[in-house]
Amino acid sequence: MSASVGTGIRLHAPAPGWSIDADVVVVGSGVAGLTAALRCEAAGLTTVVVTKARLDDGSTRWAQGGIAAALGDGDTPEQHLDDTLVAGVGLCDEGAVRTLVTEGPDAVRRLIATGAHFDETPEGELDLTREGGHHRRRIAHAGGDASGAEISRALVEAVRARGLHTVENALVLDLLMDADGRTAGVSLHVMGEGQHDGVGAVLAPAVVLATGGMGQVFSATTNPHVSTGDGVALALRAGAEVSDLEFVQFHPTVLFLGADAEGQQPLVSEAVRGEGAHLVDADGVRFMVGQHELAELAPRDIVAKGITRRMQERGTQHMYLDGRHFGADMWEHRFPTILAACRAHGIDPVTEPIPVAPAAHYASGGVRTDLQGRTTVPGLYACGEVACTGVHGANRLASNSLLEGLVYAERIAEDIKQRHTEKHLHARVPAPVPHPQTPTHPLLPPEARFAIQRVMTAGAGVLRSADSLAEAAAQLGRIHAEAVNSLAEHGKTSEPGVDTWEATNLLCVARVLVAAARRREETRGCHWREDHADRDDTNWRRHIVVGLNPDRTLATRTTQTADFPATNLQEQ
Repeated sequence: MSASVGTGIRLHAPAPGWSIDADVVVVGSGVAGLTAALRCEAAGLTTVVVTKARLDDGSTRWAQGGIAAALGDGDTPEQHLDDTLVAGVGLCDEGAVRTLVTEGPDAVRRLIATGAHFDETPEGELDLTREGGHHRRRIAHAGGDASGAEISRALVEAVRARGLHTVENALVLDLLMDADGRTAGVSLHVMGEGQHDGVGAVLAPAVVLATGGMGQVFSATTNPHVSTGDGVALALRAGAEVSDLEFVQFHPTVLFLGADAEGQQPLVSEAVRGEGAHLVDADGVRFMVGQHELAELAPRDIVAKGITRRMQERGTQHMYLDGRHFGADMWEHRFPTILAACRAHGIDPVTEPIPVAPAAHYASGGVRTDLQGRTTVPGLYACGEVACTGVHGANRLASNSLLEGLVYAERIAEDIKQRHTEKHLHARVPAPVPHPQTPTHPLLPPEARFAIQRVMTAGAGVLRSADSLAEAAAQLGRIHAEAVNSLAEHGKTSEPGVDTWEATNLLCVARVLVAAARRREETRGCHWREDHADRDDTNWRRHIVVGLNPDRTLATRTTQTADFPATNLQEQ
């Protein structure tokens, strides 16, 4: 198919009142965004980083386990490839995975050279650990269980040392496009005081989306409050395609804070199981033994399903993770962050098992890209959790996410540099199509956020069925129709603001996720259909691709093969 020329849909917002000119604008400040920004700046490109909160407030800082790469004795990229393909259950793009595992070790070394300090053995070697789905110890970690925080610290310090132009507390609104359907920058709203305030624009011929995940579409998630699917929604409105959004990984072991707990929940890293903690029920029975050769260290979808099944059998809302045999010293030195989080909620892992339950954790699908991070919209790139590179397939292998952000951010920067050098990009300041005078996309009231989360948790969570997904689709459809009808009949929509923009983005990604989950009539990876309990390679070893039509309906198609579809931008 040909490259997109946009849908013409934009969020209702005031026209930009100020603008910044750049060669590249990077949206997001996690490992993917800051790596892309640093590489672009090093290539001599004028680079602006836009981030929704502070530079270090994205999902990267919450990553506990670490970063996976074949760095240990006896390990090879080929073994890492095999483990990734197994976890992805037939839907990984092997070329994308091979790129990840072969370029990954050097990318980690460059991260270390940037200033990230990983834990070492007494001999000065990287102290590698093991996580679910890995047959070797290949996870580099920092501060015991504070890997993401250390990586974020190093990259933020590098960005500040290089003097990159950053715009913090800025919610990106829409992609700006020129009359030819090419990227012309982004509109954004800056919250609070500073050099910029209110709605403005960064004008640039290259935009890199690194906005992270969309975990806030569910009631309970490990994602921070800012993870509202803004990048996926922006890309859809711009005419880009998303792929495999039904594959949302639910982390098996999230600290259970009660049935009514909402928002971000504390993660209990898979590395705890990697070091020997056991999953048990209330009677102390290790229920994962016998379910998979790796027991508690099986891929995350299998462990999440095992926990959920046991919860159903026992009529309980959580299971337990037992690491009492670690002793106080190991908890304090290897897992200090988790220990502190548990104790803050009245649980002492040194003396008692930790109550855990699955919660939304990571979107394996996202904005469809090629191996250079290019989307179906010319000039728009995506990397990190917002992207679907083909690496993760139906279920992300533990600790591959930070590595994917690193590797593909570097590839994006190289592609932008090459295109800039070859003068394939526009003149430095593109001319965007003027901002619409009237609302083109209705905004939801702030309270819709919680309604969407409840609908998604009930109908599209760990367990799904035709009935639950149909009910979810109907309820989301009603929320959507009320907003559309109010705009069409009365010319009214909710007032523009962060709460209403976020709620509107959440509805967009929720509708796409449910549409894809309804279409995939099988169980594969982290998509579990109770009414289609088996994997069906004959009919469903293929990808579901969704776009947004100009009338705001969804355009959903299924690929004919398992091959990851090209973006057709290689010649542009």
